[in-house]
Amino acid sequence: MRHGFTTGSCAAAASKAAAYMLLTGKKKENISIQTPKGIWYHATIEEITQRELSVSCAVRKDGGDDPDITTGALIFSTVSMERELCLGQPAEILIDGGIGVGRVTKPGLDQPPGNAAINHVPREMITREVEEVCRLADFHGTLKVVISVPEGERLAVQTFNPRLGILGGISILGTTGIVEPMSSQALIDTIRVELNQKRAQGHEIAAVSPGNYGLDYMKKTYDYDLDRSVKCSNFIGDTIDMAVQAGFTGMLLTGHIGKLVKVAGGIMNTHSREGDCRMELLVAASVRHQVPYPVLEEILQCVTTEEAVKKLYACEKADAVLEDVLEKVIFYLRKRAVGKLQIEVILYSNECGELAKSAGAEALLEKIKKEDAAECGIWTEG
Repeated sequence: MRHGFTTGSCAAAASKAAAYMLLTGKKKENISIQTPKGIWYHATIEEITQRELSVSCAVRKDGGDDPDITTGALIFSTVSMERELCLGQPAEILIDGGIGVGRVTKPGLDQPPGNAAINHVPREMITREVEEVCRLADFHGTLKVVISVPEGERLAVQTFNPRLGILGGISILGTTGIVEPMSSQALIDTIRVELNQKRAQGHEIAAVSPGNYGLDYMKKTYDYDLDRSVKCSNFIGDTIDMAVQAGFTGMLLTGHIGKLVKVAGGIMNTHSREGDCRMELLVAASVRHQVPYPVLEEILQCVTTEEAVKKLYACEKADAVLEDVLEKVIFYLRKRAVGKLQIEVILYSNECGELAKSAGAEALLEKIKKEDAAECGIWTEG
């Protein structure tokens, strides 16, 4: 598969080209940079605007064979001369974000609040490439580099940025400089960022859910906005590990029976390709509570856990069986945490609502609400 290049690589290439045109006066329609991965990026330069003390140009984002929402977007760099000469000193490079590049408003991210959401590796790439041009041109003054993405504010709505408190646009990202097909590690890294940010904001209890299933239920029953929770997707075990590493003292996992019943079998990655024994685990719990044999056969034929749960309610065994499932879920979650994290669980279905919850779940949820309220209080002041 063909790899692409990150927004960070695009910004660095555009910045190098703009600096070259500014300091030499020569037009540059192609530029090459070496990514941190060691792979060369040969970029085409577009939208060139040359002025006496500044040059602006763009590189079009190429996502390779794994395009994302930024693929095709123009990443602009405007390089301007702030101070022309400072003899005996190396060139100084100032970097900021312009239109369409987000601004950080909360702690716990790569950049501190107030900074443009241009992560440290892209900043290093931009600085390195522009400094190279300065050396070639024997320039010893100060250059200001402003990265902008005209479509950035519109694109950012489709990213995690609003959840993370990055406002006004996308982030300029990339650690290797290249885009490879989306991997499990990329998703896990996203979860880690959210957990670390929550911890940096003072949260001691991590609210975690696989997704937004149950959003209405949690709001109606517990007055809790599930969208504020960290979305762990299928990576329940990894999320526990990262919550421990981040220093959380507790974790409340709220989830649909279709996901969490797998955990009752010790499965910590709930993706279907990793294992799907939902009905078998429900039947095992049902056998322990004397569910009639014909019902067991019916459950094994069910396509969804929603359907299976209805059959348990029909034979008046649901409460006992689902408490059994919850007990196993709790056992494996706490085993994964090796005593370093208090873990509580709320288990629900879309059609039947709450199915079971651990003894300390409501108390932990109340702590989470207080932490959320404290965070909102901090960030709405001033």
